[in-house]
Amino acid sequence: MTLLEVKNLRKSFRVNASLGRPAARLVAVDDVSFYLNRGEILGLVGESGCGKSTTGKLIIQLQKADSGQVFFAGEELTHLSPRQLRTHRKRVQMIFQDPFSSLNPRMTVGAILSEPFVIHKLAPAREINDRVIELLEQVGLSPEHAQRYPHEFSGGQRQRVGIARALAVEPDLIIADEPVSALDLSVQAQVINLLKRIQQERGLSYLFIAHDLAVIEHVSDRIAVMYLGKIVELTSAAELYKNPRHPYTEALMNAVPTPDPDHPRPAALTGEIPSPINPPSGCYFHPRCPYADQLCRQQAPPLSELGQDHLVACHHHSKVGKYLLHKRPI
Repeated sequence: MTLLEVKNLRKSFRVNASLGRPAARLVAVDDVSFYLNRGEILGLVGESGCGKSTTGKLIIQLQKADSGQVFFAGEELTHLSPRQLRTHRKRVQMIFQDPFSSLNPRMTVGAILSEPFVIHKLAPAREINDRVIELLEQVGLSPEHAQRYPHEFSGGQRQRVGIARALAVEPDLIIADEPVSALDLSVQAQVINLLKRIQQERGLSYLFIAHDLAVIEHVSDRIAVMYLGKIVELTSAAELYKNPRHPYTEALMNAVPTPDPDHPRPAALTGEIPSPINPPSGCYFHPRCPYADQLCRQQAPPLSELGQDHLVACHHHSKVGKYLLHKRPI
């Protein structure tokens, strides 16, 4: 059953004039559409600056879209009033990329975790402390941690606090915006396993945003690949890693490190990363694509279905794989 549906979402930002450069519009999210089922983890992957985090903020209505629609459990969100959004946010929560800046440094962890219960009136005052302790234990922290301030924790512990805060209101959907990118590798594994355990225990849905294909591979049921504000490929995780059909997906897979010293090193993508202020004509990826021809330079490919719920935006998807160094079955 579909929990979240995004239709033709678009968001741009004004770039002020400076150093002789005229004012312009930067298109961060460009006609993005996808759906997310109940109990599913959808990975959203792409280079930094491709619009992943902006997409997450548009869904939760931290930013307003220029156009497009967001449906959550059948309800359209983009025109809700602030009062209506407060009720909606009990069902949709966000885990932010930086676990330090997302926590108030002047509040103890106990006070931070108490806020959702107070704001949404989820528990009487005499029960809030017990609920806070319960949350801390669920994310692998101790009751005494409630008396500490964010700066007294490690990065992994702070991210656990962020996860606990998101869980406090018992949401149906969590948007995890690069939740492990600021953490050490060993801590990343702990946080990812924690998120997966909680998802299985509570039947949650995740929109898991990351730039690391190895992380996305481990957690996702389906994966959407984003480039310069557009989704260029969307399919199941197993299908994507066995049968990528967009040149950008192929390049991302080749860039994943392998422990085999004899494994061939991938060739770097040619060309410069285009500016979202002045994107290229036709397919946005054509200046860096080894398969590009005149058609790609003139005409933008639509996001078309290849079969088995596999969507791709590429004129030459049947040729993709020629430069793939390895296929990694899940």
